[in-house]
Amino acid sequence: MTFGHKVTFGEDSSGESMARKQKEKSQQTARELMDSATEIFGRKGFSQATIAEITDHAGYAKGNFYRYWKSKDEIFLDIMERRLREYRATRQEGLDKARDVQEVMSVIVDFLETIVDDENWSRVFLEFTMHAFGKDELKSKLNESNYRLSSQLFADIFSPFVDDRFTTQKLGALVTALFEGFLIQQALETRVLSKRDLRQAVLLLCSFYLDSDSNHAMTYQPGAKGDST
Repeated sequence: MTFGHKVTFGEDSSGESMARKQKEKSQQTARELMDSATEIFGRKGFSQATIAEITDHAGYAKGNFYRYWKSKDEIFLDIMERRLREYRATRQEGLDKARDVQEVMSVIVDFLETIVDDENWSRVFLEFTMHAFGKDELKSKLNESNYRLSSQLFADIFSPFVDDRFTTQKLGALVTALFEGFLIQQALETRVLSKRDLRQAVLLLCSFYLDSDSNHAMTYQPGAKGDST
């Protein structure tokens, strides 16, 4: 009986090992397709890139793509999530060390400048945002914190120093609008605004909305005059 148990265990272990290898291979394939898509999107833009180009560049048959994603939209969202996760990993260290609102604001601006410096990615990100305008489900996805500096995430970042989440959520939406407007200026090559201008504008906006002297948010009431929300 003991010997039989050992044989059975060996077979189970072998099966588990095989399953683990298959899972690792599947994850590797997905990573390679995402890497390929990132390169193709960066070179050609979102609209011009095709699934066939992505799979050909990665060295896979087109059918492999559909094992993981139904469309270019889905793989791009996964790429966005991965890219922002990498950006946020570098940002988190600064946030952990921040001692006040001003230092939090500085970390946020550094984070935005990192995205701006990645010119190909920021351009494609902007293109994809425009692409999402006519798709309600996709627009809803883009408002999640996994894919952008959402108002909710902004409030979470400031929460150790600011209690008024309504104000910090509103501030987050305004900073995002300012940042994406800057990306449009960059894409149009107007050469009017610089990263220094972006930094100053974000810091001024934050200073206006946050009373940093007393470390609590200025009072803003929903529905007040001039408030369209």
